[in-house]
Amino acid sequence: MRILVVEDDQVLANTVARGLRQSALAVDVVYNGDDAIERISITRYDVVILDRDLPEVHGDEVCHKIVELWGGAVRVLMMTGAVDIRSRVEGLNLGADDYLSKPFAFDELLARVNALLRRSKPASPLVLQRGGITLDSVRFEVTRDGVPIRLAPKEFAVLRVLLAGDGAVVSAEDLLERVWDELTDPFTNSMRTTIASLRRKLGPPPVIETLVGAGYRIR
Repeated sequence: MRILVVEDDQVLANTVARGLRQSALAVDVVYNGDDAIERISITRYDVVILDRDLPEVHGDEVCHKIVELWGGAVRVLMMTGAVDIRSRVEGLNLGADDYLSKPFAFDELLARVNALLRRSKPASPLVLQRGGITLDSVRFEVTRDGVPIRLAPKEFAVLRVLLAGDGAVVSAEDLLERVWDELTDPFTNSMRTTIASLRRKLGPPPVIETLVGAGYRIR
């Protein structure tokens, strides 16, 4: 799942991004409206967390551009320091899918993001199972044959994508797009290292199959 955080308060933006990454989400961050419009013009994000009160290029303009480019395919969670009903209504009328007033608890933001993610695609089960492996997206838990397995956020995200494929091949490009973010150097072995670690933690017999030139799948 790919998220874009648009917030001119860099401390807040980076704090939100860090929390989302710890929840196994891929996150890009920009601090102004110009950069936001550039990003959304080339990348289809699942959710954009958008500060309405951006300087210069206002959040309203960014929201309008998202709707113009992607329609309802990209969900928008709008944030603002304003607490009056009029501001909320204006934001929703612009095309935002949800509204969050500052200050906020991160747990509430995460819950709203997860709700928007469920709406942005055909619903996938919150609990995924295959090959004796069970992944619970809500509890952030993984078991194999009933035995708990502790995974790092990236490992969890990779496993979730592979299990959601239900045996279909997932390309390396698709994994990079859905699990990693702008901080990842595409020329590193980050993906291979993560998959190797995931295989080791899942234990024998191996369930992640590599198809050379095609990608990966869960047997």
